[in-house]
Amino acid sequence: MRRSAALAVAFALAVLPAAWARAAAPGPAASLSGGAGTPASAEPRFRITDERIQESSGLAASRRHDGVYWTHNDSGSYGPQIYAVDEQGRTVATVTLAGAGVQARDWEAIALGPGEGGEPAVYVGDIGDNFQGGWPSIRVYRFPEPRDLSDTTVRAATFTFVYEDGGRDAEAMMVDPRDGRVYIVSKEVAAGVYAAPERLDPEQANTLTRVDSAPLYATGAAFSPDGAYYAVRTYWAATVYDASQGVRGRIVERVPLPESDQGESLAFSHDGRSLLAGTEGPGSPVWSMPLDPGHATGGSGAPEATPGDGEGAAGSGGAASGGAGGESGTGAAVLIWTGAGLAAVVIAGIALLARRS
Repeated sequence: MRRSAALAVAFALAVLPAAWARAAAPGPAASLSGGAGTPASAEPRFRITDERIQESSGLAASRRHDGVYWTHNDSGSYGPQIYAVDEQGRTVATVTLAGAGVQARDWEAIALGPGEGGEPAVYVGDIGDNFQGGWPSIRVYRFPEPRDLSDTTVRAATFTFVYEDGGRDAEAMMVDPRDGRVYIVSKEVAAGVYAAPERLDPEQANTLTRVDSAPLYATGAAFSPDGAYYAVRTYWAATVYDASQGVRGRIVERVPLPESDQGESLAFSHDGRSLLAGTEGPGSPVWSMPLDPGHATGGSGAPEATPGDGEGAAGSGGAASGGAGGESGTGAAVLIWTGAGLAAVVIAGIALLARRS
């Protein structure tokens, strides 16, 4: 290899990936007092105070207990526990999952939905895959939501899933409150929304079918309490969809989110009028972002698309490919253009080598 060509390729492989990593890195942790990276509409809701919760990776509003939210830790040396947290950030119950197949491999999401007999159930998504398809399957655990808030151990049903088009990483899961159907959103550039079968089989693998595109690097998702809308978040923003005709809904609103260390959790409030977003890290804050009244639970009339609906769509379903303007859109653009620059320099280095060899 000639020296000039070697230098070109070395630069591309050593310098630009570092720039890309810096561009992809989330901003500083959000504080409840607000800051430069906090949208004007965002309001502090509470801060998780339990020292056991160091990586709050999922968030879901309780169906049985007003003012209570379920959360859990990400992967690591944590056990199979979920925590009920009130609106002062205090843990009011710890639930330990047990049963065949239950393990805390890479818990990334939590959701509420109907279970056996239509009773409220908690779904825990063991869906992360840091090896980008290294796991042959993923799992979701389901158990009835406890009627009493106390420390307890429950036996959870285990459901195994495989993707129809091969394994991938995911951090977002949502459950339709109308029919209990599970949806998983992959975390990748060409992200997708994957639907589980209408009825889950606990005895064999359930195939996840891609039904729509999704925002790149999705980290959380949730249905509104009545199932009329669903939302998918990234590190920068959340996109709200009309679900009146089911999943593959059209975009009706984009909501900028506060900057955070590693924002992964997303939930609708109990009344469906706002989105709640959290982040990993000790003492992590949870923020509330009000929704357009026409897109909130209890709003009247059919949803109307916001101006520019469909712009930047990632596929036929209209999933946003980036954030909601401002800093969020800039972050996505930096990622895309830095990646393009990396590819261009690598190609140029290879071409130079070919001409001079």
